[in-house]
Amino acid sequence: MKDPDSELFNYTTGQRRRVFNIPGLFTIITKALHCKTEEIVGFRKLAEGGFNRTFLVTLDTGFQLVARIPYPLLTSKAYTIASEVATMDFLRSRGLPIPKVYTYSFTSNNEAETEYILMEYIQGTDLSQIWFDLKKDQISSVMRQLAKLESIMMSISFPAGGSIYYARDLKELSGNEGIPLKDEEGGNSLEEERFCLGPDVCPPLWYGRREQLDVFRGPYEDARSVLLTGAKKELAYLDQFGSPRMPYQHLRREYYNYEKQPPSDHANNLRRYLQVAPSLVPADASLSAFCIRHPDPSYNNLKVSTDSSGLQVLSMVDWQHAVVLPLFLHAGMPDVISNEEDEVSRSMVEPKLPFDFDKLSETEQEWEKELLRRRLVHYYYNLFTAVYNRIHPKGLVYPFNTFRRRIFNHSIAIWEGETIKLLYALTDMMLDWEDIAKDGTPCPVLFTEDEILAAEKLYQALAKAEINEKRLRDLVGYGDETWVPIAQYEEAKAFGQEIKQLTLKACKEDAETTAEVYAAVEAKLALGRHRRRGVGGVQVN
Repeated sequence: MKDPDSELFNYTTGQRRRVFNIPGLFTIITKALHCKTEEIVGFRKLAEGGFNRTFLVTLDTGFQLVARIPYPLLTSKAYTIASEVATMDFLRSRGLPIPKVYTYSFTSNNEAETEYILMEYIQGTDLSQIWFDLKKDQISSVMRQLAKLESIMMSISFPAGGSIYYARDLKELSGNEGIPLKDEEGGNSLEEERFCLGPDVCPPLWYGRREQLDVFRGPYEDARSVLLTGAKKELAYLDQFGSPRMPYQHLRREYYNYEKQPPSDHANNLRRYLQVAPSLVPADASLSAFCIRHPDPSYNNLKVSTDSSGLQVLSMVDWQHAVVLPLFLHAGMPDVISNEEDEVSRSMVEPKLPFDFDKLSETEQEWEKELLRRRLVHYYYNLFTAVYNRIHPKGLVYPFNTFRRRIFNHSIAIWEGETIKLLYALTDMMLDWEDIAKDGTPCPVLFTEDEILAAEKLYQALAKAEINEKRLRDLVGYGDETWVPIAQYEEAKAFGQEIKQLTLKACKEDAETTAEVYAAVEAKLALGRHRRRGVGGVQVN
């Protein structure tokens, strides 16, 4: 098929494209399955994600498989694909329900003229399709099964950290053989001798021009190395490519007086972080043991059966960007499960509907049912994690471990014109130094009282702005990073423009609003009239 406008090459609800050679892909499929091209009777788009597009291939025998094609924006494409395939194979060999990979290529030098993975097609329902309609017993069942699966994967011991590869692939990619995975007796088994640990494939280490940097990305010999690597990477990026820029999120720019921020501020805070990072390693050595966890253990990546026997998890998919890390960095509740902001959820008392539920209005009842669902998900995940996954809870409750993960994530994150999150975490660490370090050494990073107050003021103001931005996002109907399905773009754009005009009018009537600020917002409004392509749709400015 040569038609460049084919829907097979385009994102159905957006603007992302990936053109490849379909007859060439069919040739690859026939070689992998030992069949003939004419036996392929079906080829259709199955799903579109943030980094890949998948296709369902059907043979005349009824056999089906999935062909997954990455988008050009995936970085680092070769390392990520090679690692995901090896990770799936390794974990599948340990009994986890993961699709079988038939063949793959982490380069485009093949008949299909694209990188690809051909894998097993799992019959069933995506949990995301029924997530918000689950009943209490179904929530309990799914959370129990998830806890058991996480227990299996997190109990696998590793000699080091990083991402998993086939030794032959890593040799081809980097010239290095990595750190081999050995069996529990210490020798290489026939099954595992082909696996090794190599560079970490988490996106912040490779994003954009960071892929060009000649920096260390693993494998990690110890927890200290993990804590330092991301910050060193970002320092190298800022040194080579950093230049003043506006904060990425538009609604936050007001708090910086609409001025470009210098990369030196973030670089200074990264250097401060490097001074204190070694003290983040927990005193309990068991928390530094390397383990693996699904990079996004949410309803989006679970396929279930929905027959009369009840919900059964059939498969865990999308192992892209999976990394072996110390337990204290892997511990934490998935975002779609955590409901920590809710007092009832924090109390870990089994949630129920309010006693006066029948007297509430229909709208109030719907709200209470949704609130109950979120509480049940949180409750049962915690309950069954404590019962079946004895490793994970230790990291969940260890003192200051949430803080450890938070400051680590800020240190590895890509610089988007702000440093306040890392700065605020550093001030917190200085204030709680004695409880975190516990070795009697003085904190190597010091802030004045004025600096702490200024950071607190800016952080809280931006936190409030984030809440307002979320409300605006819900009103206009766009997602993270201003994504909106193209079918809803014009409506969302019109509503967004109306809000901007009302905002400008309010600013103009405010005597305290300066002409400079008004001019800056007006300029932003003019710029926002241009459409910008987003992730799987269009960005609304």
